[in-house]
Amino acid sequence: MGKVKYILLDCDNTLCKSERLAFAACAELSNEVLAKHDVKERYDVDTLLEDFVGHNFRNMLVGLQKKHNFKMTDAEVDDYVDRELGKVIEKLSESCTECTGVTEQLEWAKAQGYPMAVVSTSAKPRVIASLVKTNLMRFFTDEHVYSAATSLTPPSSKPDPKIYFHACEQLGVKPEETLTVEDSKSGATAGMRAGIPLIGYVGVYGEEDGKEKMDEMAEKLTKETKANVIMYDWKEFPECVKKIEAL
Repeated sequence: MGKVKYILLDCDNTLCKSERLAFAACAELSNEVLAKHDVKERYDVDTLLEDFVGHNFRNMLVGLQKKHNFKMTDAEVDDYVDRELGKVIEKLSESCTECTGVTEQLEWAKAQGYPMAVVSTSAKPRVIASLVKTNLMRFFTDEHVYSAATSLTPPSSKPDPKIYFHACEQLGVKPEETLTVEDSKSGATAGMRAGIPLIGYVGVYGEEDGKEKMDEMAEKLTKETKANVIMYDWKEFPECVKKIEAL
């Protein structure tokens, strides 16, 4: 494909270790919703991640309604989405850290002249909070942080590829001229559906659950989302980019 014209990066658990912090807030509010609608099921961070990793909270509420057979009004959903965003931003602003090795590799990409943008499912204020707390926002401009929950009307969520198509249109590039880095099945599926060459990042799973989980996710991203390259550690990023460019 030649030199990549734009590097598109997922944020949660790809650039920043934000997923568990965010899901702690999501679990609290999800359990409140379930109790309100007389559903006995309750979630903790791990069980919620198992069912909904890669989804934004609005999409999570849709999934909860389907799974547990209850109905929320649009106004109720909007209210909970607003409350979740505030809770998550508070947690991220206090405690978010970068995924190991990200800064060094974004410095490399910048030095090589690769333009970069963030393409996330999460609401833009949440993404910005993570990037600011980790000092990664310096690699991006505000206008080049794209959110399926905030940048699109109506809002969307990966695995829907709309946010990738939107970002590419705004950046003036074709999907096949870019690459993306994704850690989750839903995010990687969005990239695949958009026709974007994909680096599947599994390093964050190793930090939390060990090598076995990394290998499990590597197989899933390779087989189910057609990831072109698997990246176990951010230090492998330059080599992964070269492999994409050699396609």
